[in-house]
Formats: sequence, structure tokens, C-alpha cells
Amino acid sequence: MLRFLHRQTVRWLLLLGIAELLLLVASMYAATYLRFSEPEEVDEFIRYLPAQAVVFAVLIMLGLGALGQYQTYMRANWFGLLARQAIGFALGGFALIVTYYVVPQAYVGRGVLGIALVLGFAVVTAFRAGFLRLVEVEAFKRRILVLGAGERAAQIHGRLRRRSDRRGFSLVGFVPCPGETVALPAGLLVSPGPSLCEWAEQHEVDEIVVGVEDRRGSVLMEELLECRQLGILVTDLTTFFEREAGRVQLSLTHPSWLVYSGGFNATPVRLFTKRSFDLIASFWVLLLTWPLMLLVMLAIRIESGPGQPVFYRQERVGARGRTFWLVKFRSMRTDAEMDGVARWAKAGDDRVTRVGRLIRKVRLDELPQIWNVFKGEMSFIGPRPERPQFVADLGKKITYYNLRHCLKPGLAGWAQLRYPYGASEEDAAEKLKYDLYYVKNHNLLFDMLILIQTVEVVLFGKGAR
Repeated sequence: MLRFLHRQTVRWLLLLGIAELLLLVASMYAATYLRFSEPEEVDEFIRYLPAQAVVFAVLIMLGLGALGQYQTYMRANWFGLLARQAIGFALGGFALIVTYYVVPQAYVGRGVLGIALVLGFAVVTAFRAGFLRLVEVEAFKRRILVLGAGERAAQIHGRLRRRSDRRGFSLVGFVPCPGETVALPAGLLVSPGPSLCEWAEQHEVDEIVVGVEDRRGSVLMEELLECRQLGILVTDLTTFFEREAGRVQLSLTHPSWLVYSGGFNATPVRLFTKRSFDLIASFWVLLLTWPLMLLVMLAIRIESGPGQPVFYRQERVGARGRTFWLVKFRSMRTDAEMDGVARWAKAGDDRVTRVGRLIRKVRLDELPQIWNVFKGEMSFIGPRPERPQFVADLGKKITYYNLRHCLKPGLAGWAQLRYPYGASEEDAAEKLKYDLYYVKNHNLLFDMLILIQTVEVVLFGKGAR
């Protein structure tokens, strides 16, 4: 029943985006007919309406995306979602005004724009209310059977137990395997009997996740092969976590999985698109923020006085372990590390100046790193660069830590979106899970999504210290 829906390659977020694009386009059309009552006026205006409606829909959706409205990990309550949606519409409206100034032919008039924004907000809110309820319906989720019930398999139950974590799938149960020490409640265990394949087909299982403790002797390869022939997807536990949680689970990862799992795209085409994206994004950010940069420079000079440096240069580790000098606006006192000992920044750090506390909160201190991007020492998107002293220490203590250096470090990144500011070895290990996910899966679309969602980090001060 509804089995074909489970196998759709298009995820529910893509369906949400397409539906809202159509609704926003329809809102612009409806606003036009509501605003102009005379047929002659409508006929004159409607010539450019298809293009104007698409521009309206795309820019509003970019505003919503910048506020995290198209993430798979939306955990805010309804008030929080509505607040973010309102700010997203405001950002989109501002982008439309800028677009109308730059491209006058796209202008639709204040009346039409106002009505379209109100209608768009109403229909998107109503649609989301229904859609988010729909994706929680069990019949529309992929049905997952986990082969194994030991400590490894139990991580699915322990780390993916929130409703938002399981928005795309439902757990049928866990199958204990011979020789395993069961680490799950009895109510979660199932017994397929002599034929795993027949049981999986009867219970409409869409995917089997292999999470046994020892795969050498306990995995029923022949039965799993039969399941594959029926169209049931078979996935190892590490890949399942990578896909569903957006991170590489280090406790499950072994070198052979990293070698054979794919990713780490370093083709000439990808290198070209990434460098082109770096230069274009940096140019536009510089164009939009140079007045703010001048104000920050003036504020630092006023607070610190003449003769005190405005910029701060610090050695960081870049691609393939090569070091470079990162440039930032100075946010700490000049005597912050007079003893030469590198220290993690901490909450309420007394070394931070008054201006520094503000510019750190809204990430303005990071803007001079655009110069490092132009020089090719950094990318716009990538793992955050760390200091050599920290890298040397963390590389010894955290497995796979140096894998993050196979890419250029970035001004923004996946780990910054998904994890708060890291100021300890434990934080570094957690952020590494997201950095490795980016390193394995980076592409141009992923970079664009991270850039858009970074607006949310700046607006709400996530992770700033």
C-alpha cells in the first residue's frame, strides 16, 4: 500500500519547495487581478507577469531558505516557525525592492507587491500547516528494518529518537543476530523467522540497515541479496547515519568505509566551480558589506585609540596542512595572548573588547577573511581553519581529524550551521562529524544552500562567542 511513494528519489523538502514556488507564483497572479479591476489594465500588465511572478517566488523562497525554512532539521515550535517565516518574507521583500531598483522592467507596483506578500504569507502558512502534518503520517515514510540489536544498532534509537530526526522514516524494529549482546528494549525487537526476505515483503519494509556488531559471520548475505532483488534497499549503518543525520558518525566509521563510500570530489570541474563560486560570492558580500566594514574600522579605532591595530593576523592551517595568515577585525585586547600560549575562546571571555563583543555576535569580525578567499588561501564554504597548535594536538587525539584539511578552509561551513561555537576538544570532535560530511558530499548546490542558511546564523547570532 502506497509502497511506490517510499521509493521516490525526490525528498519531501523538494516537494515542499516546488509546491510553495507554485503557490507564490499564483499569489502574484491573484494580486494582479485583485489590484486591477479594468480589463485594459490587466491586459497591459499581464505581458510580463509570468517572469515577474517567478522572480517574486524565487526571491521569497531564498528569503525563507536563509531563515532555515527548508532544512530537514526544523525543531522550532509553531511560533518560532512563523517568526522565521515572517523574517524570511521581509528579507525576500527587501531583495525584491533591490531587484526592482536594478532591473526596472521587473517592477510590479507597490499595490500588487503588497497584496502578493500578504497572500503569499497566508497561503504558505496554510500549506505548511497541512504539509508538515502530512509528512508525519506513517504511510508516507520509508519503513526501516535494522539488522542487529547490539550497541552499534542501538545508536539509531539513542541518537535519532526525536520526531524531527525521523521525519523521513519509521522504524519497523531491530532484528537480534546470533552472538550479539542485545542493547535495546524488548518492545523494539522483531523476529523475522526463517525467511528474512518474506517477512520484509509482508511488512512492507523499504530499507534494511545493517548494524550488526560483527559482519563477518552474522550477516545473511544470501537473504540480503534476495531482498535487493525485490527492490528493498540495503544500507550499512554508517551510511544510514550520514544520510539521515547530516554527519559522519565517528564511532561507527572505519577506514575501508571512507575509501569505498564515495565522495571527496576533487575533479577539475568541481575545483573550477568551487573557485568560481568563491570569487563570485566574495565579490557580492564585499559589495554589500563594505559600508559596515568601514563602520567597524572606525569603531575599533575610537575604542582603542590611535596607534592600535584595527586588523588581527593569526596563523591558521589550510588545505593539505599548509599554514597561512588569516585576517580578521581585531576583537580582543592587544595583550590577549602576551605569554604566547594559544587559548580557546570562551563564553564571556574578558579578553574581548566592547566593540569586539558586538562584531563577534553578528560575525562582522570575519569579513576581512574575504581577502584570504580572493588570494586562494580559503574557500567561501568549508571547514573553519584552526590554529597550528590546536591542530597538532587534536590530530593526535581525534581519529580522522586531519581529513578536514583535504579542502581549503571556509569562511562559513556546514558545521557552523549544525553545531554551536566549538571551544574544547569535545566540541572539535563533534564539529568534525559535520566537517567530514561536507568534505565527502560537497558540491555547488550544497555550497549555495550553506551560504543562504548562513544568513540565519548571522541574524540570530548562533554560535558566536
